[in-house]
Amino acid sequence: MVQDTIVAVGAASEKKYGLLGTSLTRYLVLSALAGAYVGLGIGLIFAIGAPLAAANSPFLKVVMGASFGVALTLVIFAGSELFTGNAMVLTVGVLTRRATLMQLGTVWTWSFIGNLAGSLALAWLIAQSGVLGGDPQRGFVESAAASKMSLPFGTAVARGILANWLVCLAVWCSMRTTNDLAKLVLIFWCLFAFIGAGFEHSIANMTLLGIALFQPHGDAVSWVGYVQNLVPVTLGNIIGGALLVGGLYWFSSPIRVAATARPPDLQADPEPMSSGMSREAQAATR
Repeated sequence: MVQDTIVAVGAASEKKYGLLGTSLTRYLVLSALAGAYVGLGIGLIFAIGAPLAAANSPFLKVVMGASFGVALTLVIFAGSELFTGNAMVLTVGVLTRRATLMQLGTVWTWSFIGNLAGSLALAWLIAQSGVLGGDPQRGFVESAAASKMSLPFGTAVARGILANWLVCLAVWCSMRTTNDLAKLVLIFWCLFAFIGAGFEHSIANMTLLGIALFQPHGDAVSWVGYVQNLVPVTLGNIIGGALLVGGLYWFSSPIRVAATARPPDLQADPEPMSSGMSREAQAATR
């Protein structure tokens, strides 16, 4: 039932703020890991996509989309704190009165900062490794980055909404099953749609644009362009996750406010949760 998942997400929002309140350092480490995990997916799809782009292959987006699932798979199964997932989780927490607006803002702020730090560190490491520094990879990365940096504000917002709608649907759907193989399939299809369609994800862009900036590049790639892309895309990601997933499923739930008593399994589990919140999902579906 939808309300079971709503209760689980609301409880997860409390745990996220609880972890942050207990140790900001630990929380930032988990957030940085999420940024790096998404960045690893970016490194993969641009490494294998560049030769196809150079050959004008019609299968370019198919291959890139089919390969990006590794990013969210690592975020959910390894455990980390992804800002775009938290856009949904903390919104449900506020709507179910398990979190306050202040707690929402605090978690969003620190997870975004941690994601940014991890993404840029990973981008620098990839640039230093040289795996995307030769042709055709370098040109492909620079071209993609320049295109993203020049997007009109409204276009970037719309693409950001669509991207995180799909990413948060992957998280939401994976919470509704205890089968790990089913979770992998759900993650694959949602991220395939996101990458294949060419939508915009703020954390993925942190790494991609960072790689372009850390490698030799032309005037079309700049730190100003970095910010000009991240601002509207982040806004769109918040709308997509908070409103179109968290908000609409809360509105559709027969129980609008989660019960104050936590399920026994949630009380017994003190471990920090990933953005996928797999243990809460299991508790909610048992």
